[in-house]
Amino acid sequence: MRYRQLGKTGLKVSETGFGTIPILSGNVPVLPDYYSPDTDEAVDIMIHAYNMGCNFYDTAIPEEYGDAEYKLGVFAEKVGRQNIIISDKARFMDGNDMFREVMRSAETLGTYPDIYFVHQVDEKNQEETFSRYGALDALCDLKKAGIIKYTGIATHYYSVAERSAADERVDVIQTSGNILERGILDRISEKNIFRDKGLILNKVYAAGCLLNVFEPSELIGGILHYPFSCALIGIGTKEQADAAMKEEYSPVRFTFDEVMQRLSQHFSPIGCTRCQKCVCPNGYEVHILLRQYNYYHLGKSRWAMKKLRMNIEEVSESCRKCIDRQCMKTCPQNLRIPELIKTIYKMTCV
Repeated sequence: MRYRQLGKTGLKVSETGFGTIPILSGNVPVLPDYYSPDTDEAVDIMIHAYNMGCNFYDTAIPEEYGDAEYKLGVFAEKVGRQNIIISDKARFMDGNDMFREVMRSAETLGTYPDIYFVHQVDEKNQEETFSRYGALDALCDLKKAGIIKYTGIATHYYSVAERSAADERVDVIQTSGNILERGILDRISEKNIFRDKGLILNKVYAAGCLLNVFEPSELIGGILHYPFSCALIGIGTKEQADAAMKEEYSPVRFTFDEVMQRLSQHFSPIGCTRCQKCVCPNGYEVHILLRQYNYYHLGKSRWAMKKLRMNIEEVSESCRKCIDRQCMKTCPQNLRIPELIKTIYKMTCV
């Protein structure tokens, strides 16, 4: 296992980390695959990863990750709390709510997390998150009190990640990216403002979708040249831990065309990198729809269709009436977005 510096925190984290979604038990319907091991089995899986050098374990509150937080706490006590780094997160943007959730997480874990993230910060809730007395301020107060060591922002939006990088209160940023959805990573790589921050990368397997076409060695090796600190891999079995952590993979640089060619052997993919430069004057997030189209054809059909049907009819009607076509003007991939939206809408009507 190789290790990387986590920004200016002074921590050294394993190049691949353990994402705990797959070890949860119970019912968290918004999440994809998980394996529901009991506590003893889950702890055994985490110990297996630990024995291969993994020292970074990421979780979230019960409403988001079921009992994974509790299982991680049992594991931490078993291997020695001082030997691992724990990051935790909650989807609350108000400072009072965030303070309460951090204390609840500490109780569930049986220990204090090293890093705590404001989870799922997006362009709509960021003002509350970053404002005075918002969630980030609460994390700063908890850091000063010694309850947590470092503050974090977790987001799937480049604009929020960039704002976090410019904010001296933020120690660590967690965001998503892989060899297909590389748009945020490419933009981060171009900006020096991110260099002083720890960067945790999730969705390396695209919620497991890309494993139907690529090997773990290709997916992990394909992102190693990016300037992140730790790549989180969702682990639900010892075999998955072996695939992600047993070997030190060499960096592999896939061009985007090479990725698209590989995917084209299985379906007709949409060449969206999720750079998020497309702009819809009506505020619809085009990149999410294009992503779910690809996920649908990569094996997450039920999950992706559920998300697509939430507003595709509304988006399709808005797109049909739009004469500005701003999304096409700003798309680096020159995608014919209105035609793609029409295709997706027809797909949901089947």
